[in-house]
Amino acid sequence: MKTIHKTEGTIYSFSAEHEPVYRAQNGESLTIETYDCFTDQIQSEDTTLSELNWDQINPATGPIYIEGAEPGDALKVTILSIETDVKGVMMVGPGLGVLGDQIEEMKVKVMHVRHGRVLFNHISLPVRKMIGVIGTAPAKGAVNCGTPGAHGGNMDNKMVTEGATLYLPVHVPGALFALGDLHAAMGDGEVSVSGVEVAGSVTVKLEVVKDMKVEQPILENGRYFTQIASAETLDEAAKLATDLLIKRLVTYTNLTLEEAVMLMSAVGNVEVCQMVDPLMTVRAVFPKSILGQLETTLLP
Repeated sequence: MKTIHKTEGTIYSFSAEHEPVYRAQNGESLTIETYDCFTDQIQSEDTTLSELNWDQINPATGPIYIEGAEPGDALKVTILSIETDVKGVMMVGPGLGVLGDQIEEMKVKVMHVRHGRVLFNHISLPVRKMIGVIGTAPAKGAVNCGTPGAHGGNMDNKMVTEGATLYLPVHVPGALFALGDLHAAMGDGEVSVSGVEVAGSVTVKLEVVKDMKVEQPILENGRYFTQIASAETLDEAAKLATDLLIKRLVTYTNLTLEEAVMLMSAVGNVEVCQMVDPLMTVRAVFPKSILGQLETTLLP
C-alpha cells in the first residue's frame, strides 16, 4: 500500500492550482501522513504567539489526483484507520475561540497520548481520534485550509473518524483530495479553537461515484446518515444541513415534505461540529435504523 509522507507535499489551501503529489487509481487505498495543525511548531508549553508562523496553520497533505474523477462526480472516502502521535497540543489565546475575549495571553498545554488515553494534568481522557481537515479542490479560487465549505475543508466534525465514509463533491478533474489536522480528542464546538492536536497518519480508500451530486459533504457510518453544512452563522448552517437532509428524504422515499420534517423532528438530531472557524459547521443526523424501515439509503 502506498504511503504519502507529509514531507512529499503540504498545502495550506484547497485549490485547483496545486500540483498533485500522487495520482491514485479509482478504488485505491493509501496511507497519508500529516503534521499537526501547527505544522509541528509547538514543542513546549513555553511557546508564545509571536513565535508561531500563522501562515503555517492547518496544513493538509496532498493534493492527491484520483483517476477518473470529473466535475459532477462525488469522491467516496472510506476512513479505514487513524494512527496518532504520542504528543498532543492544545492552546487558547486572545481573540481565539468562543471565549477569546476573556483570554489575556496565549496558554499552551502539551499532553501525552498513549494506551488510548490523553493525560490532561492529572485527568485521564479517552482518545477519540478524528480528522479536522479533509476535502477536495473548489471549482474556482482557493479556500484556506482553516475554512470549511461545500468542498469539505476544516469541518472539525468528530464523526469524521475510523469507520466513517465521506462523500465529497468533485469540482475539478482528479478531485485533488487532501487531509490533515488530526485530533486525539475534540468535543463538539471545539470551543477553544483547538482539540488535542496531533500529528499522525490516516489510511483511506478513495472511490469515484459517477454523476452523484453533492451540494455539501455527506457522512455515513454504521448507525447514522449525516448531512454536513457550513455557513456564516450556526443558524444558517443548521438550516442548510436540515434542508438538504429533508430534500433527500423526500427524493428517496414516499414521504411528503411535511412528513419528512416531522420524522426528522421525531428521530433526528441537529448537532454543532465547530463554532470557531471563519464559517460555522453543523451536521443533521438521521438514524439508519429508520432508513431501513423506509427501505432507502438516501444515496443514488
